[in-house]
Amino acid sequence: MRNAFLAGAAVVLATAVLAACGSSSGDGDGNGGARAAGAPSAVASSPGPAAGADAEPSGSASAGPRPARSSEPPKIPADRLTPATGTFTEKQKEYLTDRVPVGMDPAAVLQTGQETCDRLDYLVKVDRDTAVGAVVTGEVTGAQPAVTHLCPRHRDLLERASHGYADGVHRGDGLRPGRYRNVSPTSTCTWEVAGPGGKVLASGSSHDGKRAALTIPEAALAFTSTGCYAWLPEGDDG
Repeated sequence: MRNAFLAGAAVVLATAVLAACGSSSGDGDGNGGARAAGAPSAVASSPGPAAGADAEPSGSASAGPRPARSSEPPKIPADRLTPATGTFTEKQKEYLTDRVPVGMDPAAVLQTGQETCDRLDYLVKVDRDTAVGAVVTGEVTGAQPAVTHLCPRHRDLLERASHGYADGVHRGDGLRPGRYRNVSPTSTCTWEVAGPGGKVLASGSSHDGKRAALTIPEAALAFTSTGCYAWLPEGDDG
C-alpha cells in the first residue's frame, strides 16, 4: 500500500516538472520566450545599420562639425600688385589691396573699379537723384571702394546715399525721421509708415509713376516700401 502511494507521488512530481519545463519554453505570456536559452535580447532587436553597410569610423566627421572652409580665395599681397606694363598709382594700389585673387590680373580688377566711376559720371549727368538712388539700391556695385580710392569727386553721392532707403522693410535704428522723396518709382509703388501697436502713421502710392514725398515721424517704428526704387532725404541736393 505504501509502495503504491510512493509510486503515485512520483508520477505526480514527474508530471509537474514536465509541465514547468514546457511553460518556460513555450509562448506563455510572451515573456518566457525571451528568457529561453539562445533567444535574442531586446538590444539586438533594435534598428541598426543594414548588414554589409560600412560602419562610421571612429573620429569621423559625424563625431563633430566640420571645420568651416573659407569661400574667399587667397589674395595677392599688396607688395606684389604690379601691372604687366607701367605702374599703379598709390590710390590704385590702395583700391586693389585685398581685392585681387591669386591668379587674376590686377589690371582687370582695377578696370572694374574704373567702370564703376564711369557709370557714376554718366548717371550724374542724366540725373543726380538717380545716381544716388543707384548707390542706395546697390544697382551700382562696389561704389564705396571705387569712390573712396578712384573717384573721390563722388563722395557727396555716397554721403547722401547713406541717408536713403531702398525698397524693403526698415525698422528700429534704421529709421531716421524726416522728409523723403522717391526716385524712379514704378506704377506699383506703395509705402507705409507704422508706429506703436502697428498703427499706420502714413501711407500712399504713386501709381502714375511720378515722384512722391512722405514724412517719417519720430514715432515711426517701421517703414515699408515696395516698387518705389529708392527714397532720398528731401531738401538736400548734395
